[in-house]
Amino acid sequence: MNTLQPFLIALQLLTIVPVRIKTPVENKHMGQSLLYYPLIGFIVASVLVLLGWLLNTQSDNVTAILLLLVWVVLTGGLHLDGLADSADAWLGGIGDKNRTLAIMKDPACGPIAVAALVLLLLAKFVMLTVLIASNDWFAIIVAIILARTAMPLLFLTTPYVREGGIASVMITHQPQTASKLMLIVIGLLTIASGNMIPLLVTAGLFLLLRYWMQQRLGGTTGDTAGAMVEILETAVLMTAVII
Repeated sequence: MNTLQPFLIALQLLTIVPVRIKTPVENKHMGQSLLYYPLIGFIVASVLVLLGWLLNTQSDNVTAILLLLVWVVLTGGLHLDGLADSADAWLGGIGDKNRTLAIMKDPACGPIAVAALVLLLLAKFVMLTVLIASNDWFAIIVAIILARTAMPLLFLTTPYVREGGIASVMITHQPQTASKLMLIVIGLLTIASGNMIPLLVTAGLFLLLRYWMQQRLGGTTGDTAGAMVEILETAVLMTAVII
């Protein structure tokens, strides 16, 4: 398997890092790129940890806001966009699958979307401040990795309800066996860390979010997958602070 091309596809999609991808892009490489989502999460987390180390002379609040800013910029706000679209659609399209999907596609951002973004970013900022004060970098790393690991799991187990687009191609050509092996490896590594709480929180919330997607849409979309990433990251951070 050509490992570089799928990795670069994943890096290009999940971050703003400029990369050069050979064209035309093969569909199988699009599917294989899902295997590298946890690695991209590790790279993003490593950048944040390094930045936190460089800012160790600053106050916790200053470090936290700068880390959050870099986090949003580095990921291109990709999953925040999914959260905003899903928040608008979930309330605006109550009881109507087609209306929910239509609202998700609308580029306009309603008050519910704005409220969801503000609350989530505020929650992340507060949690980062507390975790930085206690030097709990593990919680930040594992939150980012597990949230991105959940995306291949979602695509592996849940129908994709919007035809066409990049995500549809990726899911169609997602390597089943390799994806399952990747999920097992990430799970075992998390268990080996000696703290199973992040894994349990991620798994439990994943099942709940997947259930809601199935009930409302009969499956998932790119937007709901992005929203899931943001929710899982925040939930793991909050759990690390509270427990």
